[in-house]
Amino acid sequence: MKTAVVALGKIGLPLAVQFADAGHEVIGVDTNPRQVELINQATEPFPGEAHLAEKLAELVPAGRLRATTDYAEAIPGADAIVIVVPLFVNDATWEPDFAWMDAATTSLAEHITPGTLVSYETTLPVGTLRTRFVPMIEKISGLKESVDFYAAFSPERVLTGRVFEDLRKYPKLIGALTAEGTQRTREFYESALTFDERPDLKRPNGVWDLGSPEASELAKLAETTYRDVNIGLANEFALFAQDNGIDVYKVIEASNSQPYSHIHQPGIAVGGHCIPVYPRLYLSTDPLAETVRTARMLNASVPAKLVKRASSLLGDLKGLKAVVLGASYRTGVKETAFSGVFPVVEALREHGAEVAVHDTYYDDEELAGFGWTPYHLGEAADLVIVQTNHAEYKELTAAEVPGVKLIVDGRNITTAENWTGTPRLVLGDGSASTHQQAEES
Repeated sequence: MKTAVVALGKIGLPLAVQFADAGHEVIGVDTNPRQVELINQATEPFPGEAHLAEKLAELVPAGRLRATTDYAEAIPGADAIVIVVPLFVNDATWEPDFAWMDAATTSLAEHITPGTLVSYETTLPVGTLRTRFVPMIEKISGLKESVDFYAAFSPERVLTGRVFEDLRKYPKLIGALTAEGTQRTREFYESALTFDERPDLKRPNGVWDLGSPEASELAKLAETTYRDVNIGLANEFALFAQDNGIDVYKVIEASNSQPYSHIHQPGIAVGGHCIPVYPRLYLSTDPLAETVRTARMLNASVPAKLVKRASSLLGDLKGLKAVVLGASYRTGVKETAFSGVFPVVEALREHGAEVAVHDTYYDDEELAGFGWTPYHLGEAADLVIVQTNHAEYKELTAAEVPGVKLIVDGRNITTAENWTGTPRLVLGDGSASTHQQAEES
């Protein structure tokens, strides 16, 4: 089977490798010439994806995987085309920005040949495949869906860093427009994926047909929006506990000891390509979803709320040096997509603080490229805010930040012992050392 993968980023490239490893002849398309060059050299273009480097080293020299910038080289004659192009959201309007997706769809439609399956894996608003992309392909190519080609939506459900593991672990959801399209989609993914046994599931792990593209689109939006709403609820509890001398983490542990409670952990920010974005894609087709909207706005407000509390405790942040620990949106990755570092830095600057940023995954030049002053442990600072729960920050001590007057732990990873003598404001822990000071202020 000849398979084309459109967009060779942190999801698309591992998918291309997975298909090639399963025996497909795979050609990937990407608009970044440097990315294509590295892949064709069997060089991992980004760090952190388990097993990617060794698989590239095996598959590329064997001729089972190659990359190109030319759709005319990749698309004609493909049995299946898998699209993993990013879909962005306008920060101001919360409306989806289809520019890149439309461009990719246009390019593949110009070169598609009869008999091809086109599977979109990028998360989409409900109805997008049927009402936007299928008509676009039909108009440009002159082909008819379910007659000359087949279209399906099958959302990626993986986490960067462990893509190959997640491909085995989670059912592959599919939704096509016709029974024949469903069969073609099922056959394609069953030829490319293997699945772990999951005794916790009510039916065998594998390819799950949801009956329509809309159901498959909603399933991906629902599972990610659920997390944002749940974190929003946890943050609501955390802010209340903060003001009332309660340790919310003990409360959550106690609540979750009952099997019908699944409260997530609170945090200073919800980052990444998925959780802060997909609720807005959902809202683009369901604007009356007030629960979703409220949770998204609550989560987005937490960085400013914690900076305001820090300012209250210190009296004023004007002229003080503040250090943000962590540029990445989550632990163990070098990725700033919708990271909390951006609103934290913005809030600190609005309060007049002089801001510096530290992240062990980024060097000084990279941090400066974001417009931040790099921070080095051992330099003096007045305020520390833990934004990312990188493992090294768990062991950090007050002695490594001379002159520190307050630490704000937005991830609940620091210890009172390591910060003896320094007031700690831990999101959700009203019993931490700053609670009495907050009352007095």
